[in-house]
Amino acid sequence: MARESWAISVIHFVLLIVCAVAIYLSCEWFVNAVEWLGQRLNVGKMAVGTILAAFGTALPESVVTLVAVTTGATDEAKNIGVGAAMGGPLALATVAYGVTGAMLLLKRRKARALVLVGAGTPEGPADAEALGDEKDMKRLAKDQTWFLPIFIVKVALGLVAFAFKPSLGLLFFAAYAVYFWREIRGGSEGEEEDEELEPLKLQPKATTPATWAVTVQTLATLVVIFFASQLFVKQLDAIGPMLGLSAAVTALLLSPIATELPEIMNAIIWVRQGKTKLALANISGAMMIQATVPSGLGLLFTKWKFDGALLWSGAVTMAAIIYLLLTMRAHKLTPARLAAAALFYVAFALGLVPILA
Repeated sequence: MARESWAISVIHFVLLIVCAVAIYLSCEWFVNAVEWLGQRLNVGKMAVGTILAAFGTALPESVVTLVAVTTGATDEAKNIGVGAAMGGPLALATVAYGVTGAMLLLKRRKARALVLVGAGTPEGPADAEALGDEKDMKRLAKDQTWFLPIFIVKVALGLVAFAFKPSLGLLFFAAYAVYFWREIRGGSEGEEEDEELEPLKLQPKATTPATWAVTVQTLATLVVIFFASQLFVKQLDAIGPMLGLSAAVTALLLSPIATELPEIMNAIIWVRQGKTKLALANISGAMMIQATVPSGLGLLFTKWKFDGALLWSGAVTMAAIIYLLLTMRAHKLTPARLAAAALFYVAFALGLVPILA
């Protein structure tokens, strides 16, 4: 029995690593395709991140929420969708932004190392430090300003009960529709000329890839990301108890990070490619989707009633967003301060212990 248990544990860990690699490689192909898709649709560079990439990576999670809240046989089963609607924004506002900041710090360190060995220029570290000009900061701050009041209303509705509460879910869909329209209409305002894109991986020798190839690569990678992400979450659910973690801790602490893994991977890839604006735009756009679409579904099909753990996650998310918003508005957002956002997730984990106890 011990050998069988050990073998099963190894299988879960191997599958976890395989899924992570599959998600990363799929995201490499996805970000490559979505940039070409943005050019085909003639949307601004920032809208590629806030709308196209965010919609693509957040859609699978929204589908999972839809299935949970509409087909759950019990209130507990339906509340899985409610937990996902709260956990997603938390992971994005803390872990995703934190990983982006950490990647920028790593990039700066590498740039400094190149300068020391004479293989780079003194400007390298300074460029790696910058997160954008004043316009970029205003744009990012505007996204957080959109997100915060919607999220506050979302949390407040979890504390009250009244007859027409479910119908308010439609307002969340409307809020995202307005955000979507604003991003598409103003996506190219004040942006620089489009830079040359890397060749489409499906047609590496073509200067301008065929539209069908862009579409196929985008859809195919999304399918792989969807199934690999779901399998990744299942492996975490199995590994959690093996590590002595309760099902509640696994669901509230590890699963949100797993479900937001595509956005985190996209951020890593774009930062590595020197496209920090797209990385940050992808996260802020995904946060808007997570704040509206899953919330609307939850309000329509569940009681949308929060317990202590969900309220704590909401409080930490709001604290993280206020921290980022104040830093952006003061034009003091640096890679180190962005990386510090991950500390809010640590605070969430520490605060979760007495709540679950």
